[in-house]
Amino acid sequence: MKKLVFGVILLLAVIGAACGYFLLTDTVKPTVDLSPASDVAAPKREFTLRLADAGAGLKNAKVTVTQGDKQITLLDKTFDAPVKEAQEKFTLEPAGLRDGTFGLTVTATDRSLANFGAGNTTRLEKNLTLDTTPPRVEVTSLAHNVRQGGVGAVSFTINEEPESAGVVVGQDFYPAYKLEAGKYFGLYVFPYDMDPKNFVPKVKVTDRAGNTAIASFRYQAIPRKFRQDKLNISDAFLESKMPQYYDVITDTRDNLQIYLRVNNDVRKQNAVFLRELAQKSAPTMLWDKKAFLRLPNAAPKAGFGDHRTYYYQDKEIDQQTHMGVDLASLEAAPVPAANSGKVVFTGFLGIYGETVIIDHGLGLQTLYAHLRHIDAKVGQEVKKGDIIGRTGVSGLAGGDHLHFGVLVGGQETSPIEWWDQHWIDDNILNKL
Repeated sequence: MKKLVFGVILLLAVIGAACGYFLLTDTVKPTVDLSPASDVAAPKREFTLRLADAGAGLKNAKVTVTQGDKQITLLDKTFDAPVKEAQEKFTLEPAGLRDGTFGLTVTATDRSLANFGAGNTTRLEKNLTLDTTPPRVEVTSLAHNVRQGGVGAVSFTINEEPESAGVVVGQDFYPAYKLEAGKYFGLYVFPYDMDPKNFVPKVKVTDRAGNTAIASFRYQAIPRKFRQDKLNISDAFLESKMPQYYDVITDTRDNLQIYLRVNNDVRKQNAVFLRELAQKSAPTMLWDKKAFLRLPNAAPKAGFGDHRTYYYQDKEIDQQTHMGVDLASLEAAPVPAANSGKVVFTGFLGIYGETVIIDHGLGLQTLYAHLRHIDAKVGQEVKKGDIIGRTGVSGLAGGDHLHFGVLVGGQETSPIEWWDQHWIDDNILNKL
């Protein structure tokens, strides 16, 4: 028994010695990353401080600012236990600085016993300029008439180079793009499901310091009613369509449950993907300023904004909204690019099946879904009328057709407007 106790004590002593040796010999300093990296800042600009120490772990982080003989501590964080990584946020607002230059110092110390027990310290010093003046924005376009489910455009000037500029509608931000003449131009959406009373588009510009300016402009919101539709989901439909999704949904082979999850969860995932894809939009106009092509000799089978109620065995099982126009022509009909642009996606995309997406620049994209064959490649530059695929029944299509969508900022809008040259002239080109 005494030998066992002695052995345990000896083991603990060895471990303690090893830990002490590690702490004494740990000479690696913490890493410090401060963002944003801009050399100008506004009082409310939020900074993010990322800290890491792979050795003994973080002990303390401190942020101070100095202006003249004034020094203010903005952050002084002691970590109760060793941590390998940490993230802290702060603003300059509590410092009460005046416009002009100031110094910012970040220090981070680890828990090692190096430097006579003081630990390893990393010090980051920056000279910044405080700017409290928001940018000046002037809206230059007129007659902003926007239909529910449709698109509006606005142009404006800014007195300085911004960090971001665009149009805010509700919680959505649609980026604007700088044109060759120095003016900014942005497309924005009047969401199909937004109450017209809540549709209040505004230009929002943030400068490099983080100051924000909001500019209102005159607009006319035109309400619209959308069609109600009922769809019956049959066992034959489920048996023929759901195997496409067996690799996506692997925990069940109940076709009805798979369908409901595709129609809901996968649909939401697709919407997120489209928003992310919109970030790849070119900063210049790629289309020819003429009306977009419609699938030739095609009859409309479903419209944009159709509210669908789904039934299975006479029981309501789901509700969704159709976000495009379905066009049916001959089986395997050739699908032309609606306008010139660059292909940014090809492949299977959830509810849409085999899909091609073309970017036309300035946040505008078109989507071609339910294809049976794709003739385009990502990165390919296409001209209006180039054949990019053939119609089919992939995805949730119940019959051979093309689902054609127009997206602004990754949000599907009414395609009908873009088939109308008069609408394009009055509502898009006039703003340019």
